[in-house]
Amino acid sequence: MPRVSMASASPETAPQGLAAWVPAGVAGFVCALVGITSSYALVVEAARAMDLGPAGLATLSSALLFAIGITCLLPSLLLRIPVVIAWSTPGAALLAVSLKGVPLAEALGAFVVCGLLLTLVGVTGWFERQMARIPVALASALLAGVLLRFGLEAFASVQTAPVIVGAMLSVFLLARRWLPRWAVPLTLLAGLMAWPLAQSTQALQALEGLQQGLGQNWPDPAPLAWPVRFSASAVLGVAVPLFIVTMASQNLPGVAVLRAHGYTQAPVSALITVTGLVTALLAPFGVFAINLAAITAALCMSPEIHPDPARRWTAAAAAGVLYLVASVFAAPLSGLFLAMPRELVITIAGLALLPTIGRGLAGALEQEPVRDAALVTFLVTASGLQLAGVGSAFWAVVAGLTCHALWSVRGGQR
Repeated sequence: MPRVSMASASPETAPQGLAAWVPAGVAGFVCALVGITSSYALVVEAARAMDLGPAGLATLSSALLFAIGITCLLPSLLLRIPVVIAWSTPGAALLAVSLKGVPLAEALGAFVVCGLLLTLVGVTGWFERQMARIPVALASALLAGVLLRFGLEAFASVQTAPVIVGAMLSVFLLARRWLPRWAVPLTLLAGLMAWPLAQSTQALQALEGLQQGLGQNWPDPAPLAWPVRFSASAVLGVAVPLFIVTMASQNLPGVAVLRAHGYTQAPVSALITVTGLVTALLAPFGVFAINLAAITAALCMSPEIHPDPARRWTAAAAAGVLYLVASVFAAPLSGLFLAMPRELVITIAGLALLPTIGRGLAGALEQEPVRDAALVTFLVTASGLQLAGVGSAFWAVVAGLTCHALWSVRGGQR
């Protein structure tokens, strides 16, 4: 993969020393935290559908975290751009339903086929060519729509965890005024400090869950992979739907995030090829699908991390290191992350994404000829629409491109 260079910030504005590294490290931590806590419950459900016991769940979790960590770290180091990978969240949800009654060996064979399909799409470059036809305004609208839920829930969480979220919002408000580059780290610290002080029942239950997670005698992950068997029914019923939802609901907004943040020269096809190969190779360990991230990727691309876009890769690399560390301690760490109050995680993610949401909306609405089509894209994405098992990101692009084709005429005039 060729190294991708970005324009550098001026020496006067670029932070030096510790100030240049701490925001990237915190962003990487938040990325890993959100990546694990936001959808790990779906991974657990998928594991239950495969009839995996505690040791099997530990093996699957460790393999997933390793796959994500290595594909975040190495491409970020080589390309010098923030490459963030995640497991397929809609894929996990799909598996929780579709794997019931499917033998484990055939399910793993379907995962191998899904990885090979992802690799084929990457090698041929078909997906990247189609993405190049989507106007930047629509990609920006897609990004804003994907992230909107986090921004809304960051403030709505005041209702269920007023002590934790109230402290975080207060610190964020003040830090953005006087210490803008440290706003997210200080806000996270405020949330962690307020957590044990909160007197709400939900916070106390979360603390009890944390103690149980740390004190439980977790089994070590099984060292050997499971056998793999291929069947036409599993390929058609599991592999193909898993491939479709991963491409439409995950890789599509993942590419939009890269484009919306100015990383237009990112080798999308090569990155998808890598995720497909890693999926196929680690499928015997339970890795069902990994893909370009959207929400967690945006956490690693903000100017608050570094004003120079060419230096923001350090946040993604930090996330990769943390994922690799987490893979070694997958079982106990999963209990720890799941014990944290959801409000704490959702609030830090939403506040960290505020600038990204704003830039997405600005890019979507800036050009009048495509403004209405971009608005439709934004609304369909934010609606959470699900049709035929495919998420709103895909249908938002379909709706946006349809409106753009019908409402635009030659020369960009309506």
